[in-house]
Amino acid sequence: MTQQHTNLDEVAPEVRAELAALRQSIDNIDAAVVHMLAERFKATQRVGTLKAEHRLPAADPARERDQIKRLRELAAGAHLDPVFAEKFLNFIIAEVIRHHEAIANDTK
Repeated sequence: MTQQHTNLDEVAPEVRAELAALRQSIDNIDAAVVHMLAERFKATQRVGTLKAEHRLPAADPARERDQIKRLRELAAGAHLDPVFAEKFLNFIIAEVIRHHEAIANDTK
């Protein structure tokens, strides 16, 4: 059985309006996420500078474990897949560590 695709123009106006409103909300959320990530990376850049100045390692496995545990719990409470949340945080952590290593190399 093949599913027939309907052109959006053929959908009822109230459905198109709801889709447009939902998409606007998604766009707003995406913008907020980008701005929050920018602020987060400003803070982690400063952490990287402090670590480099005091010759601390770029990675902090204990902190990372705690953050992953915390984020998984937050995700579960928010009805978001904890596995997805952990993957997302691991991606961010890897990028932060890369930045910290670059900062450390620049201060040698």
